[in-house]
Amino acid sequence: MSQRTRLAALSTATALSATLAAGAAFAGPAEVVETYADIGHAAYEDSLITARALHDAVEAFLADPSPVTHAAAKEAWLRARVPYQQTEAFRFGNPIVDDWEGKVNAWPLDEGLIDYVDASYGGPTDENELAALNVIATPELPLSGGTVDATDITPELLGEVLHEADGVEANVATGYHAIEFLLWGQDLNGTDHGAGTRSYTDYLAGDDCTNDNCDRRADYLRAASELLVSDLEEMVANWAEGGAAREAVTVDPDAGITAMLTGLGSLSYGELAGERMKLGVMLNDPEEEHDCFSDNTHNSHFYDGLGMRNVYTGSYTRVSGEVVSGESLNDLLEASDPALAATLSNAFDTSVAKLAQIKAAAEGGFSYDQMLARGNEGGEALIMGAVDALVAQTREIERAVTVLDLAALEVEGSDSLDNPDAVFE
Repeated sequence: MSQRTRLAALSTATALSATLAAGAAFAGPAEVVETYADIGHAAYEDSLITARALHDAVEAFLADPSPVTHAAAKEAWLRARVPYQQTEAFRFGNPIVDDWEGKVNAWPLDEGLIDYVDASYGGPTDENELAALNVIATPELPLSGGTVDATDITPELLGEVLHEADGVEANVATGYHAIEFLLWGQDLNGTDHGAGTRSYTDYLAGDDCTNDNCDRRADYLRAASELLVSDLEEMVANWAEGGAAREAVTVDPDAGITAMLTGLGSLSYGELAGERMKLGVMLNDPEEEHDCFSDNTHNSHFYDGLGMRNVYTGSYTRVSGEVVSGESLNDLLEASDPALAATLSNAFDTSVAKLAQIKAAAEGGFSYDQMLARGNEGGEALIMGAVDALVAQTREIERAVTVLDLAALEVEGSDSLDNPDAVFE
């Protein structure tokens, strides 16, 4: 979905310790990447804690489906998104995270793979023959030229067989967004205000069940929430002492700094500013919302921005209120170029402030769907204000790469930013 664009930088990889020889008061790159790993571990651990709470709320809902337990499960999902979105700054620069991330946060998805959808959704397409498979209604699945027994819907079936079935990325069977769809259902409001309206009765037993297959729907929701917990357990272990992700960034601090800046540049530019924000404005399409079923996209974007600032400043506030902090990229850059450090710090503050404006507007009743509507100048101004701030932030990251004398980085790009005409081809 994304293309590559290169950040201009010096091609040499001079050791950062030499760059900082004059900064005796500053410990150095090794301490910066240790802080980075500590924040990664804490943020993924918070994601695990809130995913376990989500699973408990799902179990309570399935044991006694009601408006109250349904609302509690949805609220638990929303709380779980807060720490997880702050971990997205660890993507792109860390292959261990990149190879894993699609299991928990893949988007967009063809929800017809999972469950019933409105007739307006359509059926199979040339790009995805399984777009309307409806696993919940189909105990024998036609996959890859054969038949798969789906009598029992288990975490293994979702994660090992269905997720990205037939090699199609839109066949998202696992993770936050599969759970989101099963809790909220489709958002059929277009660019009007409103989220999905799935009823708790979709999970009732016997004749009280609506839309059929309530028992299998419950099995799917339970399996997806169990799998989310186990996937996050894996990533917490990767960032713990001795874990593979921690070792990958700490064994060579210079390479660790490069990974940090690659993640920040890619999320700032191609992913958030481009694919998740400007593309939706260009297409005026609410299907381009990241958390489209729950209308939580304003929070999703905001916590992405906050997560990037966490990494740059070397400080993360846990769900418990505890602060994890230490030597930071800002400290590293300040030792070489205090003026640029101040400029880049201000760029992160500005992008977070612009994303906070979107969040505040949505919480005040002006939903992200409405902001995407054709001709809604106020909505476009809010979104593009954040896009412009994120692009400017990326330009300052580019300057930091040069000042720190790093090898050239490759960051994610987006046609919406790099080649807008291609969006409509």
